[in-house]
Formats: sequence, structure tokens, C-alpha cells
Amino acid sequence: MNQILSDISSFLWGWPMIILLLGTHIYLTIRLRFPQRKIITAIKLSFQRDHGATGDVSQFGALATALAATIGTGNIIGVATAVALGGPGAVLWCWLTGVFGISTKYAEGLLAIKYRVKTADGRMLGGPMYALERGLGWKWMAILFALFTSIAAFGIGNTVQANAIATLTFETYGISPYLTGAVVCLLAGAVILGGVKSIARVCTMLVPFMAVFYVVGCIVILFMNGSYVWPAIKLICTAAFTPEAAGGGFIGTTVMMAARFGIARGLFSNESGMGSAPIVAAAAQTRNPVRQALVSASGTFWDTVIICALTGIVIVSSIIAYPDIDYDNGAVLTKMAFSKIPYVGAPLLTVGLLTFAFSTILGWSYYGERAAEYLGARQSVYRVLYIIGLFIGSAVSLDIVWNIADCMNALMAIPNLLALLFLSGVIVKETRKYLWNDRLNDHDGEEEND
Repeated sequence: MNQILSDISSFLWGWPMIILLLGTHIYLTIRLRFPQRKIITAIKLSFQRDHGATGDVSQFGALATALAATIGTGNIIGVATAVALGGPGAVLWCWLTGVFGISTKYAEGLLAIKYRVKTADGRMLGGPMYALERGLGWKWMAILFALFTSIAAFGIGNTVQANAIATLTFETYGISPYLTGAVVCLLAGAVILGGVKSIARVCTMLVPFMAVFYVVGCIVILFMNGSYVWPAIKLICTAAFTPEAAGGGFIGTTVMMAARFGIARGLFSNESGMGSAPIVAAAAQTRNPVRQALVSASGTFWDTVIICALTGIVIVSSIIAYPDIDYDNGAVLTKMAFSKIPYVGAPLLTVGLLTFAFSTILGWSYYGERAAEYLGARQSVYRVLYIIGLFIGSAVSLDIVWNIADCMNALMAIPNLLALLFLSGVIVKETRKYLWNDRLNDHDGEEEND
């Protein structure tokens, strides 16, 4: 069964999916007139509280929750895996995917606000399932998206992250996986049971800390690898188009391999096009769809353009500096690359993986819960099952769960991408009204002046 699921996952995440995702990124980038050029504005908006706007959490709270789910082990081990399989050139393709993915994340955030609904108890709900149902009338596809999301949350956001934490603490400190599982359940449960406001509040504190800690740590490592940084950057750029430039253990790689694994890992890392982030973007307090769209887009900038790029340069510069590093396995490559740096390398990797994995647990708990609620499930039941899943994940080897999660993530992306493409006219109309006409401070519903 595991082999069958692995084969299905490889097919779903093969070239057809990569072309669909990257094609959507490029198409939206061109049609929306390169919203990447507004990234400074997006970053400024993310730190502003939109007083008087409708929503459950602040714009920064929604962004922090999305980043909590997105900045995960994929940013560390995923980049190393791309390098191990595709060579140093994969880092450039991963980075370019993030640059173009900013447009898709922008479009997702816009539709999340445009088609969100308000419940009887005053909560704001949205995401691809509501865009599919209310924007296109595709109720059946909305149900499929919600089903895939609720299942995927138990994989990528739950059991595999708990397993990563338990494995790391056991191998590093000899702590029993059962004890780690119990602690993770208690900590996560204390946050998750409080709902989106509790999750956003914790993520608002945790995400800046873990991101700054990891970025500063990477900069320290790059400083220590100083004489190898520029050669690493040149190797990343040349190997993306000329595989022979990689040399050494990467001589068997090709341009196609570098592109495939770099793009695939970039897409999987920043989740642009997957449809997960707009679920929490819909809860943001924002006066119009474009403001939150810009804030959501800044998440991909931080996740891939900054963090994944730093990780890639750290790994490639360490490979050049220490030729004895094993290239064959992404996890091993990461551990060896960071451990070569005295004093800061190992603690940085440990704290980074622990905080990234725990934050992913929190972010995806909200995604899964909202998807399950759309299907008619009770919130309390889903939360309890999610917490139980954390303990199971800590104690059991979960290769089969990884493959199930990979399949569900791909199946989430397909209906979401269709919604983005078929509703691109709506996205352009809203963008013209608020962004191109310089009306970002207008409230939704205000009429344009002649």
C-alpha cells in the first residue's frame, strides 16, 4: 500500500502538476501586472491594524498563522532534498518559484476575502471551498477540496510534524517519543482548543521569534563560511542551466532534474496555489480584498525568497567548504552541513526544526478544522481527534502517512488552481479598483468616483 501511494504521489507531483502550478504563477504574474513590485507596500500593510474592519484576527495575525503553517521542515530539509536530488542549481529554481508564487498567493488572499461568509455567531469563514461554491457554483468541487484539506491536515500538519519533533528529541537528547508526544499534545491542545484567536495570538509571538532566530543563525553561518559564499551563489546560478558546472558528487544531475526538484520543493514549501493559506486569510480584519491579498503575498516572500534562499546558500557553501559531506540524502545533508559549524550549527538546526514543526501543527489545525466545518463536522470533535493524532504521530513511523499527505496536498491544489484561473477576471477587476487606481484605503463596497 505504501509503495502504491508513493507511486501515486510521484505521479501527482510530477511534471503535469509542476507545469499547472508554475504556469498559474506566471499567468497571474503577467495578468496582474507583476504584483511583486508592491512587496514593500505589502510588508508595510502586514504590520498595520485595520481598525473598524470586519474580521476575527488582525492582518498580521492571519499572516503569522499562515506563515506558521508554511514555514516548516520543508524550508530546511526540503531545500536540502532538492539539492541532493537536483544539484545546487535546484536552489535557484526553488527561489524563482517563490518569486512568481507571490502572484498566486496574492490572488488566493483576494478571493478569500471576496467570497468569505459570516456565520450566525459572528465568525468569518472563507477559502477555496467558498470561492468554488459562491464564485463558480461548483459545490461538488468545493466539497472535494474541503475533504482533501481535512485529511491532509492530519498528515502534513499533524502526525508527520509530531513525528519529526519526537525523532529529533530522541536522537539528540534521548527523550522517549511517548513523553515528547504527551508534551506536544498538551502544548498544542492548550492553543488549539482556544480557536483561531488563540492560534493567531501564539503564532504572532512564535513566528517572528523563530524566523528571526533562524535567519540570524544562517547569517552567522554564512559569515563563518565567508570565503565560500560567493562561489556558492555562482555555483547555484550556473548549475541551474549548466549541470556540468556543479561537478563533484552532482555530476549526474541535469538541468531538467535541477528544475524539477527545485520547482517541486519550492511549490511544496511556500504552498502558493495549494489553497491552504486563504482559509485563514479569510478571518483577517481588512477593509477590502486587495489589502489582505497583498499581506498574504508577503508570506511567500518571507518563506521562499528569504528563508529558503538562505538555507540553500548555507547548504551549498557548506558543501564547497567541506567536501566530505554526504550529498545523497536530504535530511543527512542538512544535519551534516549545519553540524560542520561549531557552536551555532547544531543548536540552530535543532531549535529551527522544533519551532518550525510546532508552528506547522498550529497553523494546519485551523485549516483542517475549517474544512471539516464546511463538511458539517463539529469543531470540538475535530480538535480532539487532531490532538490525539499528535500523540500517535510521535510514537509511530509514518512513511505511509507522508505519502497520503502528499497525495492530498496535490489534490487540494487542483480545484484551487481552477478557481484561480476561472475567477482571474474577478481578481483583475478588484485589483484595478483598489490597487491600480490607488484606492487601498477604501472600504469594500465604496463606489469609485467618476
